[in-house]
Amino acid sequence: MAARDNIIIRDLLVRGIIGVNDWEREKKQDIVINMTLSVDARTAGESDDVGHVLNYRTLTKRVIAHIEKAEPYLVEALAHQLARIAIVDFGAERAKVRVEKPGALRYARSVGIEVERSAADYA
Repeated sequence: MAARDNIIIRDLLVRGIIGVNDWEREKKQDIVINMTLSVDARTAGESDDVGHVLNYRTLTKRVIAHIEKAEPYLVEALAHQLARIAIVDFGAERAKVRVEKPGALRYARSVGIEVERSAADYA
């Protein structure tokens, strides 16, 4: 049975184009990303070798680059895309991804979605 270790990326603030309204397509806005990535970190824990674990710095750079160029209409689409990157490109067993748009609703701190995906979702 695989270990249930989690890498957590919390409150990553990125600026990008996201939204369905014309004004949202003209100017970059804040997007907050939270990710919980299930991995088996036993080998990394035993070896103390970065080569044995998902490299969250490299993943974070990839997430930022993706958001800056993707320009999706929906937070749902962006969350799905980021989960796919974590699983397909970086080998996470599962990915829980939350995408939020601060200030999107007048009286709310933010609005967004949280999705959870596994490797089976991208087979």
